[in-house]
Amino acid sequence: MKKSAEGFTRIAREVFAPIYPVIAEQVLAWSGIRDGLALDLGSGPGLLSVALAQKSNLSVIALDADPAMSRIAQKTAAGCPDRVTPVTADVHRMPIRDNAVSLIVSRGSIYFWNDRAQAFREIERVLRPGGVAFAGGSFGTPALRETIFAEMRRRNPDWDRDIVRRSGQATIDVLRRELAASGVAHARIRKEEEGLWVEIRKDQNPVIRHAR
Repeated sequence: MKKSAEGFTRIAREVFAPIYPVIAEQVLAWSGIRDGLALDLGSGPGLLSVALAQKSNLSVIALDADPAMSRIAQKTAAGCPDRVTPVTADVHRMPIRDNAVSLIVSRGSIYFWNDRAQAFREIERVLRPGGVAFAGGSFGTPALRETIFAEMRRRNPDWDRDIVRRSGQATIDVLRRELAASGVAHARIRKEEEGLWVEIRKDQNPVIRHAR
């Protein structure tokens, strides 16, 4: 696992690094949220977590299921230790209280969740009223996508096949069915040229149902 984490981190830093500041700016603009607590699900080495912290007033929890990744994220966060906190945990059962998180972002890990419907329920649970989550596989911009694909094809001859296989596990139709099964109240698929996002929002003033 340690070798896998280190290999993934090398690719993230050498190839994917330019997308994280772009994605951070995008989700901040889409959400209008720049204060409070943010959550980066499947944070890996923490590059997106740090970008979010640097471009806002958010405190960020970098959550990953791999302890080796959390240790690497701890080093990545050294430049802003009071703003980024790595946590080792499972997206399906997050150790975070209800209604606590203002903004959630998850780039790339949605394809590896064992039970996406349960993960969507957890995301809705921890979002505060008025909070928003974006989970998907964007590459930032079309130009960055082309640059990354060219480099990854050079490094991995099976890159295109891997992308097709992975994205085939989470097509728009599949994600819509899983969102329906999750029962989350407000969700949609946000399709961009550079990728897609599942967007989940929580009502600012949720309806309170009183027992009779």
